[in-house]
Order: sequence, then C-alpha cells, then structure tokens
Amino acid sequence: MVIEEHKDVESGNSNGFQDVQEPFIQQRKDVESNKRVENGSIGMVLLSTLVTVCGSFSFGTCVGYSAPTQAAIRTDLNISLAQFSMFGSLVTIGAMLGAITSGRITDFIGRKGAMRISTGFCISGWLALFFSQDPYTLDIGRLITGYGIGVISYVVPIYIAEIAPKNLRGGLATTNQLMIVIGASVTFLLGSIINWRQLALAGLVPCICLLIGLWFIPESPRWLAKVGLEKEFQVALRRLRGRDVDISEEADEILDYIVTLQSLPKTKLLDLFQSKHLRSVVIGVGLMVCQQSVGINGIGFYTAETFVAAGFSSGKVGTIAYACMQVPFTLLGAILMDKSGRRPLIMASAGGTFLGCFITGIAFFLKGQSLLLEWTPILAVAGVLIYVAAFSIGLGPVPWVIMSEIFPIHVKGTAGSLVVLINWLGAWVVSYTFNFLMTWSSPGTLFFYAGCSLLTILFVEKLVPETKGKTLEEIQASINS
Repeated sequence: MVIEEHKDVESGNSNGFQDVQEPFIQQRKDVESNKRVENGSIGMVLLSTLVTVCGSFSFGTCVGYSAPTQAAIRTDLNISLAQFSMFGSLVTIGAMLGAITSGRITDFIGRKGAMRISTGFCISGWLALFFSQDPYTLDIGRLITGYGIGVISYVVPIYIAEIAPKNLRGGLATTNQLMIVIGASVTFLLGSIINWRQLALAGLVPCICLLIGLWFIPESPRWLAKVGLEKEFQVALRRLRGRDVDISEEADEILDYIVTLQSLPKTKLLDLFQSKHLRSVVIGVGLMVCQQSVGINGIGFYTAETFVAAGFSSGKVGTIAYACMQVPFTLLGAILMDKSGRRPLIMASAGGTFLGCFITGIAFFLKGQSLLLEWTPILAVAGVLIYVAAFSIGLGPVPWVIMSEIFPIHVKGTAGSLVVLINWLGAWVVSYTFNFLMTWSSPGTLFFYAGCSLLTILFVEKLVPETKGKTLEEIQASINS
C-alpha cells in the first residue's frame, strides 16, 4: 500500500496525502482568518475614534478655559478673586456629579446616547458663559459644562475600548488623553488672542463636530449585544471590521461572554466590593489615586505661580512650554502603548515624575537656603518639564486605558462611575490643597509628590496586570478568575 502511494506521488498524483495535508491547510486558514479579523478594515474604527475624541477635545477646552481668562473676566464682570476661585472650582464639582451618573446613563441609553447628552450639557454651558452678565450665570455655565465633561471622561475611553481591535486598542484609547491636552493647549493659546466670550464660542466647535459625527459611526457592538439587539450588534461589528472580514469568531466570543454575564444578578455599588470584583475595583481606583497623588492638577493649574516662586520674573514662558510639552509626549505614549505594554509605560512614567518632582524640590530647597541662586530657575524649569513629559507619556493616559479594559460589561457602569468619581475628587483635593502645601513648605510638597511617584511604581508592580494584546473578555476573565 505504501509503495503504491509513493508511485502515485512520483506520477504526479498526490491524493494519498490529502488527509495528511488537510489539518495544516486548515490551521493556516485559521491563522490567516484571525489576522484578517485583527487587522481588518480599520477605516471605520479610526473614523469612530476621531469623532468621539472631539468630546475629549471639548474636555480639554473646558479644563483650560479659566487660566487665560481670569484677568479679563474679573475686570469685565467686576468679580473678586474669591468669586473667580469659586467659578474655577465649579467645573470639578460638576464633573463629579457627571461621574456619579455617567455609568447609568451610558448603560441605559448607550455610548452614543450618552455622548449626545453630555454634548448638550457642554453646549448649554458654553452659551451660558458667552451670554453671562453676572457671576451667577457664569457659575451656572461652568457647572453645566463640568457635568458634561464628567460624563465625557467616562464614555469616550469606554467606547473606544469596546470598538477597537485588541492589537490597536491601547494606542487608540490614548488618543483620548492626547486630545484632552491638545484641547487645553489650544484653548490656552487662543485665550491670548481672543476675548473670553469669543473663547466660550470657540468651545462650541468640538461639541458641534461630535454631534454631527455621531450620525456616521456605529454604536458599541458590546453594548448592543448586552441589551439584546443581536441584529444591530452584527451590523455594527461588520461595519467596524469590514465587509470581507470573518467576524464569526469575535462575535461568538462576545455573545458567549454576554450570556454568561447576564446570568448574574444586577450589580449595586456595594456588590463591587465582593471578592469576584474586588481586584478590578482596587486596580481601577488605585490607578486613579496614583494618577492624582503625584500632583498633576496642582503643578499643572499653578505652573505660572510655580515658575515665579522659583525665581522667574514671569511664569508665561514656562506655562507655554508646559502646554507644548504635553502634546508630543502624549502622542509618543500612544505609539508605545501597544508596543511596550501598559505596565512598563506607567512605571517608567512614574519614575520620570519622581525625578521631575525631586529636581524641582531641590530647586526650591536651594532658593530657601539662598544657595546657588543662579541655578534655581534652571533646575525648576528642567524639573517641571521632565515631570510633564513623563506624566504625559504614561500616567496621564494609561489609567484611563486600563479602566476601560478591566471591568466586565455588567458592572462597567457602576464601577466606571466610581472610578471616574475618585479621579475627579482627587483632582479637586490636589488643586485645592496645592497652594496651602506650597505655603507650608515648597520643597516638602514636591518631595511628597516624588514619594507618591515611588509608591505608584510599587502599586503597579504588585497589582496591575498587563493587558496588551488581549481581548476585553480575556482580560476580565483573567482578573476575576
């Protein structure tokens, strides 16, 4: 029999080997199919990401609005420093309220619906600012825009994570942070050219772009599957992956996971602290605490004052340098996200914020001791710029990316709201206490933030998993197993 088969081969007939070849041919087809699913037609994914990060840009414009407008608003409306400080803080209070409700809104009406509602709040807030003639209207406008960006800060990274292929998810999710810093930087620069009312009108532009763009992009397939819209789920996934791509494996994986989760009871806030969800909550909350505890909202909001305190006659140049440093390094973080992984990037970033805070603290210490006074401004600039570069590359974007990846879809609304609330609460605490701490001890404040950076490295090393190259279902199953 074997001799006859060899004779067949020699005569050009390979039928005898078809059964042997078949498994290898099938395996190759499977690999090629998986490759097509991962690479697919990313045009719609990129368009969807571009549209949704208009919300992130709006977030940045809102955060960056108060810094360049302080003097003009106080003069035009004749308000005190205390009243303007209240105006500045209301965006954070509004964002905390938005964070509390963001998860429920996003789960109930969908990711696109939540973006529409948040954009409506932002538009209303910007118009209130434009037409305001007294501090009360000004405060209402600021509070409303704060609520809008509180919802945006949750829904944008969630939507991007749910639509992106696993091999592109990290880089695409980082565009959220990139557009936030671009929005803040553009607002700061525009604020030196146009008046504060015109700047409020400029804040409408990304909101309008988002509202228009939402008509052309699909809803999150995972949300559609969760609410039982299976036909719409298939259509949305097909639009995102391309017509010629086999989506059956990815669709089955998502649907199987949804079926498993739907057998579980609805999650309340206290349920998050059960053992099966506790690790995800600790990781999500812990990363947001780490992000804020290194002092970004103190150093960022009071950059000009920091440079003046270090010995500069004006803080304007330092503030512009700070704003310009954020964009390229956040972009670099987006490029590295899916190459180096989340853990190495955030630990390297925390190491950089430690170095930046330590150098700046040394500068303030030398100034306080009247030592090497010609070097203190140079050290302060170097320290702050190292700090912002390091933060932008990892600690800025990575916690938001990981937050969007680690929570199962049935607890994502409740858990995401909690995590975003903690982030905004931390931002308020740091920005509120920064001036008091700097008055107590400038070098001590910077050394404290440096110590928090070291604790961040330890936290990530011990508790945070690597999520690069895994599907959301794989990540969540591994954390909660």
